[in-house]
Amino acid sequence: MKKDSILVGIIGLLLGLIVGFMFANNINQRGNAAAVAQQNQALPPDHPPITQSGAQAGPDMQNVQEAINQAKSDQTNFAAQMKAADYAYQVQRFDEAIQFLQRANQLRPDNYEAIVQLGNVNFDANRFEEAEKWYTSALKTKPDDVNVRTDLGLTFLLREPANLDRAITEFRSSLERDPKHLQTLQNLTVAWTRKGDAAQARSVLAKLEEVSPGNPAITSLRADVDKLQTQPAKAEMAR
Repeated sequence: MKKDSILVGIIGLLLGLIVGFMFANNINQRGNAAAVAQQNQALPPDHPPITQSGAQAGPDMQNVQEAINQAKSDQTNFAAQMKAADYAYQVQRFDEAIQFLQRANQLRPDNYEAIVQLGNVNFDANRFEEAEKWYTSALKTKPDDVNVRTDLGLTFLLREPANLDRAITEFRSSLERDPKHLQTLQNLTVAWTRKGDAAQARSVLAKLEEVSPGNPAITSLRADVDKLQTQPAKAEMAR
C-alpha cells in the first residue's frame, strides 16, 4: 500500500515526490517501465511496488480475511492485531486498519511500531491532523527517526490550508540528523517552492543534485524552481 502513493501534484509534475515513510516493511523495490520507475524512485525503500498498470501488488484476499478474522476473535493478541492492520492497510481498508492498530496500541501503549503505523494509516487516509498526533507521539520516543519526522513535516505540507513554515521546520530538523535524506531534500524543495522562495528552493535542490545526481525528481523540481526565478519572493503565508 502506500502513503498512498500520495502522488499528489503539489506543483506541476511533483507526483510522488512528497511521499513519506510507508507502513509495510516487507516489500521490495519496484517496477521497470520508465514511468513506473520514475514514480518508484521517489518512494521509500519499504514501499510496496507500483505495477505498470499503476496498481500495486496486493496480498491474497483469503489471507487478508483470515488475518482479520483472527484479530477479531482474539482481541488480546497484539501480533494478530498488527498483522490484520497490515493486511487491511494493504487493501486500503483504512478504517479497519486503524481499529486494529488502536487495539494494538491499547494492548501495548509503548510499542513504537504501532504508534508509527497509526500515523501512517491516518496519513494515507488523508487525516493529516490525526497523523500529526501519532507521529509527534512517536518522536517523543525516538526524536532522531528521520523518516517519521519527515512524514510529520508532510502532514503540514499536505493539509488544507498548508502550514509551510512548520513543514519547513520539520524538514530542516530531519536534515540536521541526516543531511543526505533524499525524501526530505525533495520535500523541502517543494515547500520552499510553494512558499515562493526561489533562492532557498534552489539551494536545497543543489544539495539534492549533489547527493543524488541521477534522481528523476530533479528535472521537475528544477522546472518549478525556475518558474520562480523571474518573480519576486512572494512568501506564501503559512496558515
